[in-house]
Amino acid sequence: MGSIVAENRKSLMLFSGRGFPELATEIGEVLGVAPTPSDAYEFANGEIFVRFRESVRGSDAFVVQSITHGVNKWVMETLIMIDALKRGSAKRITVVLPFYPYSRQDKKHRGREPISARLVADLLKTAGANRILTVDLHTAQIQGFFDGPVDHLFAMDILAEYVQRKYAGRPMTVVAPDSGRVRVAERWTDRLGGCPLAFIHKTRDPSKPNQVVANRVVGDVEDRVCLIVDDMIDTGGTICKAAEILHEAKAADVVVASTHALLSDPATERLKNGRISEVVVTNTLPLPPEKQLDKLTVLSIAPLLARAIREVFDDGSVTTLFGGLS
Repeated sequence: MGSIVAENRKSLMLFSGRGFPELATEIGEVLGVAPTPSDAYEFANGEIFVRFRESVRGSDAFVVQSITHGVNKWVMETLIMIDALKRGSAKRITVVLPFYPYSRQDKKHRGREPISARLVADLLKTAGANRILTVDLHTAQIQGFFDGPVDHLFAMDILAEYVQRKYAGRPMTVVAPDSGRVRVAERWTDRLGGCPLAFIHKTRDPSKPNQVVANRVVGDVEDRVCLIVDDMIDTGGTICKAAEILHEAKAADVVVASTHALLSDPATERLKNGRISEVVVTNTLPLPPEKQLDKLTVLSIAPLLARAIREVFDDGSVTTLFGGLS
């Protein structure tokens, strides 16, 4: 006999960063597997140490990390976790990033600027990641920054199902908060049965981040529920100014649907006092008690992530989760 034949066994192991361990636990409950116990702490000078308490040799490893506030700390922890898995002889390492960090820095606007989204992809690859699984990238081109498979999930179905159920029977217009979101808004109008589309014409000073000048609304919004759709809410300036413009155009109600609730200060105060009826988001990022509002509805992304992880583990098709949409 000229060869040795081994039984092909696969083991799925789930690993949680400290950014949002509750999400990893929820994903594990759907999958039926608990996150692998680990020791993670920081030295006095801020250096991070990670060690997994169980053998990872030959495993299909899935590292779940929500890159929340303190972005650089959680990015570094993720890289260290990947390195620990690589050196522990994990067979394949998939990094599950519900929110991809630095995604807004995906191109150069002017000379001498970085493309930080590409840098993050390079760091993940160098650390040892074989695959990335993420939700609602700021721009789809980021998939091309990583030299390997990128599974790009969409939260639209989760958000749209809730909106349809809550606002059934009321005339609705989908609103893109700027021209860059029009393509996403078009997909929303298709998902909601062909309702009208509008967008806010705005300007932004590239030298002043998080500052927006909204000008006017283009589209039919009078006496209609206006659904503003976006991938993230950071300081809340964009959507709050958009809501003001929509109410000036005689909108009946303004509802916001967004995947990632960053809610950097002063977002909570702006949303609380803004002319917005409801803000619907997913739990890709943790929301501490001080950032939770009565008008804020949080939907779980865990079932979608768990299904995608299962498809990757079984060498299935993640695209089938969206009816072939990519």
